[in-house]
Amino acid sequence: MKAHVWVMLKSTVLDPQGQTIQRALGSLGYAKVQDVRQGKFFVLELDGMTRDEAKTQVERIAKDVLTNPIIEEFRFEIIE
Repeated sequence: MKAHVWVMLKSTVLDPQGQTIQRALGSLGYAKVQDVRQGKFFVLELDGMTRDEAKTQVERIAKDVLTNPIIEEFRFEIIE
């Protein structure tokens, strides 16, 4: 079983890397891209647990290890 975890800055937090990417895209001819938000993606290999246990563990890992809850939010999915 695997878990995919996406971590993004909260919408209220300035994303300077996303802004830099958006400006670069504009200079490369992609002017219709109006906003870019940069984030992180994690793939966790899970073994020896039920789907419910995996959900509980991944949520705890995302909250305690993968994110800074003050400025970031996350979502995840369990893949079998």
